[in-house]
Amino acid sequence: MTGQPTISAFCWVPDFARGVVRDLRVRWALEEAGKGYSVRKLDPRGERPADYFIEQPFGQVPSYRDEQVSLFESGAIVLHIGQSSEALLPADPGERARATAWVIAALNSIEPYLQQLATIDLFSAGEDWAKARRPDVVKMIQGRFQRLADHLGNREWLEERFTAGDLMMVTVLRIVRGTGLVEQFPTLAAYQARGEARPAFQRALAAQFADFEEPEPVAA
Repeated sequence: MTGQPTISAFCWVPDFARGVVRDLRVRWALEEAGKGYSVRKLDPRGERPADYFIEQPFGQVPSYRDEQVSLFESGAIVLHIGQSSEALLPADPGERARATAWVIAALNSIEPYLQQLATIDLFSAGEDWAKARRPDVVKMIQGRFQRLADHLGNREWLEERFTAGDLMMVTVLRIVRGTGLVEQFPTLAAYQARGEARPAFQRALAAQFADFEEPEPVAA
């Protein structure tokens, strides 16, 4: 393969998923790094092409290919892009390691709890088990958010400057948009707003929305 990287993305998702599909993370990283890219669009309502499972064993998005690697998993892709971009991963070994740790923290220490709540609210809200489980999930999220807010304190970013760790954390926080949970912690709400105000994020978000296609109308 030569030229710019290629990522995969969905050509359509329901309204509730727009702006949170994980290709946004990769698009944002590429925008911060100043790299162009092309998109392989997939329809989530149908079977994946057989060759796609070579790129992404689970059939999810995003996948990523460049002259060096073929990758899946958004965290791995963002870290790979950061290897050649100080905009995402600082050159200093200690600072780079801390930025990497925050990428993993966003995916391991925050995202699983938020995904639990999203599953309850979007797919199981009317079920008895979900009604019983939701308060405990909210409490766990609030505990994690308090720890994250405590760390941020008066900082603008998680470390001394914006890194891939902030990119990943901001996109993870977006999972619970509309629940009011982030807004319960003004420090986190302001942090998320700073991330989303970055021009590279705005370009990435616009690009994701531009790739969504309206489904063909069903004939009467």
